[in-house]
Amino acid sequence: MNQPPTRWYYEHITPSLKLLSELTKILYVGDTKYQHVEVLETVPFGRQLVLDGRTQSSEADEFVYHESLVQPGLVALEDPRTVFIAGGGEGATLREVLSHTSVQQVTMVDLDGEVVDVCKRFLPRHHQGAFDDPRLRLYHEDAGKYLETHPERYDFIIIDIPDPLEAGPAYLLYTDEFYSLVRRRLNPGGLVVVQTGPCGPMYYQDVCTPVHHTMSSVFPNVAPYNAHVPCFGLLWSFILAGDSYDPFRLSPAEIDARLSARCLRDLRFYDGVAHQGLFSVPKYMRHGMARERRIITKDSPVFAP
Repeated sequence: MNQPPTRWYYEHITPSLKLLSELTKILYVGDTKYQHVEVLETVPFGRQLVLDGRTQSSEADEFVYHESLVQPGLVALEDPRTVFIAGGGEGATLREVLSHTSVQQVTMVDLDGEVVDVCKRFLPRHHQGAFDDPRLRLYHEDAGKYLETHPERYDFIIIDIPDPLEAGPAYLLYTDEFYSLVRRRLNPGGLVVVQTGPCGPMYYQDVCTPVHHTMSSVFPNVAPYNAHVPCFGLLWSFILAGDSYDPFRLSPAEIDARLSARCLRDLRFYDGVAHQGLFSVPKYMRHGMARERRIITKDSPVFAP
């Protein structure tokens, strides 16, 4: 008779919702200047990075999150050469960016260098050696301050940071002041993508809708989309924005042709057909975002810790 598992990892998705996974190994536990860090190994998800009690990604399904975050924006651009990444400590966002042959330089700014070092050591299947690519410039400082003090412009800016909490280190990177700065740092025709948290029918108004309205106050074209990432326990949302962006401008065949010509990776989730599904968001989200009227500013936060 099989013995029941003796160790479990409990994650509170919300105060009333818990995700339970069989735990096989604790690989790392520690505290940095900014957050509590764990690298765990579970039966359903393999190795996963947990910051302040929240799963950031797992080996089993990180490709869904990272391909969804990066590939639609890169494919939409005619010739993306320069990319800025805020956050992305696991290195998987960087991996996806560097898979495009047109990319010549990537500036990655992650506040917590200790987390990056932990990910380099314990999550090799995430970064797959991306940190060693000569196209990378890696800095450990505040991404907002970096963009304020460095006038370079980019074809694509990726905001891959934890969900916003008023007391957390990422909060100010979800405000209209920050998105206005991001717009000034984009090349003509450039795009920005932001991960915007859970978007299930009970939770989409917490992060996704106020961020959508805030970005809409800065960018003329804002396109929300979503994907199911099992380790998060909920449907997850993203927003692509720019001066002129239409997620349905390219046909599935055109997206596949661009991926074939540019992308060196054999993608497991994203292609032309998947793209159509990503941007076909549920009715409750469309209607909820249309009603949303909250703009996030540094002086008028809408998030509570």
